[in-house]
Amino acid sequence: MTSAENTTTDPTDPTDATDPTGPTGPADPAGPGPGGYAAARVGLLQEEGRPGPSRRSALAGLTDDWLTALFAAAAQESGVRGAVLVAVGGYGRAELSPRSDLDLLLLHDGKADPTALSRLADRLWYPVWDLGLALDHSVRTPAEARKTAGEDLKVQLGLLDARPVAGDLGLLAGLRTSVLADWRNQAPRRLPELHSLCRDRAERFGELRFLLEPDLKEARGGLRDLAALRAVAASWLADAPREGLAEARRRLLDARDALHLVTGRAGDRLSLQEQDQVAARMGLLDADALLREVYEAARVVAYAGDVTWREVGRVLRARSARPRLRGLLGSRSAGPAERAPLAEGVVVQDGEVVLALAARPERDPVLPLRLGAAAAQAGLPVSLHAVRRLAAQTRPLPVPWPAEAREQLLTLLGAGEPTVPVWEALEAEGIISRLLPDWERVRCRPQRNPVHTWTVDRHLIETAVRASAMTRRVGRPDLLLMAALLHDIGKGWPGDHSVAGETIARDVAVRVGFDPADAAVLGTLVRHHLLLIDTATRRDLDDPATLRSVADAVGSAGTLELLHALTEADALATGPAAWSSWRGSLVADLVRRVAAVLDGAPAAPSAPALPGAEQERLAVEALRTGEPVLTLHARQEADAVGVELAVAVPDQPGVLPAVAGVLALHRLTVRAADLRSVELPDRLGEVLVLRWRVAAEYGSLPEAARLRADLVRALDGSLDVPAKLADREAAYPRRRGVVPPPPRVTVVPEVSSLATVLEVRAPDAVGLLHRIGRALESGGVRVRSAHVSTLGANAVDTVYVVDADGKPLPSAAAATLAHTIQGALT
Repeated sequence: MTSAENTTTDPTDPTDATDPTGPTGPADPAGPGPGGYAAARVGLLQEEGRPGPSRRSALAGLTDDWLTALFAAAAQESGVRGAVLVAVGGYGRAELSPRSDLDLLLLHDGKADPTALSRLADRLWYPVWDLGLALDHSVRTPAEARKTAGEDLKVQLGLLDARPVAGDLGLLAGLRTSVLADWRNQAPRRLPELHSLCRDRAERFGELRFLLEPDLKEARGGLRDLAALRAVAASWLADAPREGLAEARRRLLDARDALHLVTGRAGDRLSLQEQDQVAARMGLLDADALLREVYEAARVVAYAGDVTWREVGRVLRARSARPRLRGLLGSRSAGPAERAPLAEGVVVQDGEVVLALAARPERDPVLPLRLGAAAAQAGLPVSLHAVRRLAAQTRPLPVPWPAEAREQLLTLLGAGEPTVPVWEALEAEGIISRLLPDWERVRCRPQRNPVHTWTVDRHLIETAVRASAMTRRVGRPDLLLMAALLHDIGKGWPGDHSVAGETIARDVAVRVGFDPADAAVLGTLVRHHLLLIDTATRRDLDDPATLRSVADAVGSAGTLELLHALTEADALATGPAAWSSWRGSLVADLVRRVAAVLDGAPAAPSAPALPGAEQERLAVEALRTGEPVLTLHARQEADAVGVELAVAVPDQPGVLPAVAGVLALHRLTVRAADLRSVELPDRLGEVLVLRWRVAAEYGSLPEAARLRADLVRALDGSLDVPAKLADREAAYPRRRGVVPPPPRVTVVPEVSSLATVLEVRAPDAVGLLHRIGRALESGGVRVRSAHVSTLGANAVDTVYVVDADGKPLPSAAAATLAHTIQGALT
């Protein structure tokens, strides 16, 4: 039980709170002092081979024995009678992790002298503090406890798990009876309040099964939700589906135990830097295996919560409608709920999709897909009992699938947002893995990339949801939906997931009933689902070799059309950092030009970095004045981060590091960039046009005039950009955290006949582009074009360079330049 005025730890306690076992103190195994308990606690926590549930139970029992001895001695010394020490919350459930709080209530009958009662409490609380253990405590009479529970939902929830440790057991028995009666009587009011708390907590802490650093207790699908489900069951109003819940609880508690033992402190957040150690402590292969186990447990808990809260809502609605029905029907019964047909063997009843009375799952292998498609199309949840019956009784589909099964799967995938809960309901009972065996490898599989919002399985469904909105713009919407479902199916296999995925996609396509030609198209889409976005953001589209390579990989205009839609759906389903109008325009330009190549027409000209008239104006002004021309564009796409910055500079050495350095000095974060050399017709000289997407780290954007003035100084050497950046780095060092992988610079072969292509992958950092630009300048090369992309904390920059004669570099020189750049970034 927690109470704001009573929840505390001793501020004078000198104990090192990072020690998971606390100090042993003077050994006194026979007495109530801390020494004997601490020594036994150390031995228990260091014991090898004991499973988590057994250790938690033993730790609770050990703590019970110690507190019982403390209580007996304290009661005798203080003379207090009619009191009981009560464990509540997790301790009440005997689920003590190594650094769990002790949640205690000293319940008394109100007859003791206040001074004696205070002395009794002190004799209990101070030994706990002396061991460095966190303590939530309160002292109340049964009437006070009951009143507080009626006012504070969290107190009431804690009392539902109340368990006597020592003292007058009858005193607690009466309180428990009263609290349970109050909880059941107040359930119509309290349960919606509890549900609201669960939703608010989910918004604050997120969905446990999709987080790279999940909070095992507070996030949705965590230990708090398990406690909420116990409370719902105690109300007798509804009950959670119990299958798998006990195992999910064990997994989450085991992970928290290991976290406490690894870190030596209380905590519920599974940080990245601790996951490998926690995994090793649990006997798991690696951090991915740990996350997958945690995600699987959270999925079970979250699904049970969805089903339970839906049932609570149904029961409460039925109760509120009952008096009105009685008034309308008199003494007559309201009769069974109406059942409206949705599809063959599928009906809707009481807001849920259920099986018709005449349905025979054992004779109808398509029924699970038909039920899922009907539910998603209607935007209704599926009944837990219906799904479990289907899982138990439906026979496997023949291979290849009949046409109806394939159509029902596509209907389910094309339903949009309602597809997600229906798919998860089918997946929770194993139906999806039975239909698509390869799904098992991606189920609950983590993606160690902050750009990704979802696990692999959920990302595939989210991609199908996005693709469903694009089916009107492609000639083969069925292939688009299947490609969306399968594009990352190769993750979890060794090697390139696109290569592995192509083979799997072809096999699944044949299994589902697509003909060989369609299966080949699906294989191509999966194999090349990253081709367009990678090429558009990292390659020079003015290079004919770039367009020819994409055209050769795609093969046909129809496949290109599908790949374009799949690329957008995939990026939108990845996360907000993966797609923007900027990226969309780059991909659209690439698709337009590749389509021309596939049609046999001359390659379409590249879309200008800026609108034609504006680009020409900037270039002319730069040539006329011989100085940079710079403008911040007020227009910005609704989904873009930052604003557009255009810079035109007469071609000269040092432009890229100078511009990048000035932007860094003004605390502008580069989200994307494009550098091109533009030669105006009928004019002498070339102009470098740089198009940037920038955002202020904090505060407002600087004025364009200030940026231009500093750029002029940087180009003429009067502004020492490297020194200024070094001063800033020293004044504001990067925060400590997970050490990112080192930068990597590679020469990309055979993608251009006009230039040498270098790809830089590195953690995004202040002045990164400036350092790359300086390294290129020191190598004596000329930048023909540059393409900068920032995804989350990672930057992927591609530069096309030529030598002084405008030719690609020899292999040895290219390798040396890559090594130089990598050294400058290390």
